[in-house]
Amino acid sequence: MTVFQCGSQAPVRAGKVAGIFRGIAMDMMAVMLTGFIFVAALLYASVGHAGASGYLAAMALLGVAPAEMKPAALVLNILVAVIASWKFWRAGAFSWRLFWPVALVSMPLAYLGGQITLPGHLYKPLVGSVLLYAAWRFFRSPDFSARDTAPPPYALAMLAGAGMGFLSGLTGVGGGIFLSPLFLFCGWGKIREVSGVAALFILVNSAAGLFGAMTKGITLPAALPYWAVAAVLGGFIGAELGSRRLAGEKMQKVLALVLVIAGVKMISSAWM
Repeated sequence: MTVFQCGSQAPVRAGKVAGIFRGIAMDMMAVMLTGFIFVAALLYASVGHAGASGYLAAMALLGVAPAEMKPAALVLNILVAVIASWKFWRAGAFSWRLFWPVALVSMPLAYLGGQITLPGHLYKPLVGSVLLYAAWRFFRSPDFSARDTAPPPYALAMLAGAGMGFLSGLTGVGGGIFLSPLFLFCGWGKIREVSGVAALFILVNSAAGLFGAMTKGITLPAALPYWAVAAVLGGFIGAELGSRRLAGEKMQKVLALVLVIAGVKMISSAWM
């Protein structure tokens, strides 16, 4: 009887030990993901972005359920974009003249784009390649903060906003990674000013995207409150650095790094 009991308890003990290790592994992954979200928020917020592509990449790598990824990223995007918008606004790094024409048409089209699913193997590599090219231009081009700038014509700004809004809805990001390089390459604003516009642009488009997702029902991860705290802290620090302390050339290099991360993520996710 004693031998039988010992034999029957061994698998039970082994199962408990395995369960403990699985729990430790899950806790470590949760900590890693929270850390990745903090770093992504800090890096992206320093250039007026909110980090959706970084959050999505981290969640995909660490096994978050696909149904939870997009709404969670949008919630985090909104939180960080609120902070970045406020910081850049307080620092005087914002222009309503640049913002309202692109935002006016981008919001409804971001909502529309969020309702459409296109084959990822077609558009993700294309968008990723464009972002990598933009990053290469930032690394090689002179400091954009020294350029003469002029705001775009209203019609052209609205056309650009329509395209960026629709594309942001399709890709599930706020659109800042498309707005910043376009405005800077075209000379439509100074880099800090464009970063402030990008922050609010991301906020309104992310809100529109989340609203669209909510009409079909969403599932949020249980760990979202912890991720939100990490994103808010990272976003606050990054926005402070970007809105007041980073020089134009340094912000340009940070933006290039952001575009590299986003571009690689989009290309790699086409085969995930």
